[in-house]
Amino acid sequence: MDEDTRYEAVRSRDGRFDGAFFFAVETTGIYCRPSCPAVTPKRRNVRFFPTAAAAQGSGFRACRRCRPDAVPGSAEWNVRADAVGRAMRLIADGVVDREGVAGLATRLGYSARQVQRQLTTELGAGPVALARAQRAHTARVLLQTTDLPITEIAFASGFASVRQFNDTVREVYASTPTEVRSAAPRGRGARRATPSAGIPLRLAYRGPYQAAAVFDQLAREAVPGVEEVGGAPGGRIYRRTLRLPYGTALVAVEERTRGPKAGGGTHPGGWLDARLHLTDPRDLTTAVQRLRRLFDLDADPYAVDERLGADPRLAPLVAARPGLRSPGSVDPLEPAVRALVGVAGAEDLVRRYGKAIDAPCGSLTHLFPEPAALAEADLGGPLGALAAALADGTLRLDPGADRDDAQQALLALPGLAPSVVATLRARALGDPDVAPPGADVPDTWRPWRSYAAQHLRITGELSH
Repeated sequence: MDEDTRYEAVRSRDGRFDGAFFFAVETTGIYCRPSCPAVTPKRRNVRFFPTAAAAQGSGFRACRRCRPDAVPGSAEWNVRADAVGRAMRLIADGVVDREGVAGLATRLGYSARQVQRQLTTELGAGPVALARAQRAHTARVLLQTTDLPITEIAFASGFASVRQFNDTVREVYASTPTEVRSAAPRGRGARRATPSAGIPLRLAYRGPYQAAAVFDQLAREAVPGVEEVGGAPGGRIYRRTLRLPYGTALVAVEERTRGPKAGGGTHPGGWLDARLHLTDPRDLTTAVQRLRRLFDLDADPYAVDERLGADPRLAPLVAARPGLRSPGSVDPLEPAVRALVGVAGAEDLVRRYGKAIDAPCGSLTHLFPEPAALAEADLGGPLGALAAALADGTLRLDPGADRDDAQQALLALPGLAPSVVATLRARALGDPDVAPPGADVPDTWRPWRSYAAQHLRITGELSH
């Protein structure tokens, strides 16, 4: 998109581009999402930025009306397999906060200077600035949804000091942390965190969202002890345990979608309501990002449906289910275990090798086994080889892994079928362009073959 096209998107308040770029108004010092409902500024006063961090780095503060920090992530990072795309996925997962820029660079196989240069050149902000923008958003969520002391929120958001936290919040939101907290909705329908209710969140998505298909798949795959889907269709709740860098979590996501109806209003899209019970609030950013990957919330359904809907074979399927998603995974081992031993076999492994959580909640009693636990169990066969490779680091399936390298490493493992490798590439690595082996999936469906496969599975043309 050139700048004139971006301005037309802003002028029409086109929510399809929320998260794809941001615009700032020089006369007000504020940056917004493209669908901001405020009066459209004059073209000469508008500047465009690829990321919120770039806008913040140029001295602009977030709009209080459209909350540009709360948009879905750019779908570009799911598609791109280069170093910048991998870096953005790792930053979203909290790697810079936990391991610093050096850790990010090591995972990418580049020097810290190379990573800084590539991100700054393409995105207008380096890894520290990108992580800082993410920390600011986490801080706002905690300030406005919990009663945690501000000092605790500072460190839970990933800041190294309270002073750094205060300065960043003032710079990004033009308010002190106390003022940000005071601006939280307090009226009817406002949701606050309590020890029993957890942290309430809105998981935003763009465009139409086929929640029923996602929840059908999650219900079909749910591993007892770790996951459950309860309630009637249309109002189901997906609940599960999560193992996170600093602790554990119990999460719940509602099937019912919120926000404007498809085709109505100036903000196409909406959100899923979620609640997180974290043993350590420092895990909030990582937990949210892993849920976003699981529910495929950063996808661009407009681009997917436009490409696939042009094919005569898929056109009626896309018309019947616009916005169909390709769910990912919160743990790279989970889809592999299900593919190799089925749900019943996965349940047995959870009971034998999964760690019991301190406070069971209903049927949720365990965390999914870690690769090291399964490797020590000496299970043998493809599952044992996969667990050992993940445990010793010879195989990486994290968000920043090189997808082609990971696929070659998977194919080199003894007994691992190509179908399982394809499942892991689509689910664990989040590749939107995976063709199931042997399936009639033409190249004209690229780069969205994973979504085409989802349509074909629903119609029974491909097995689940």
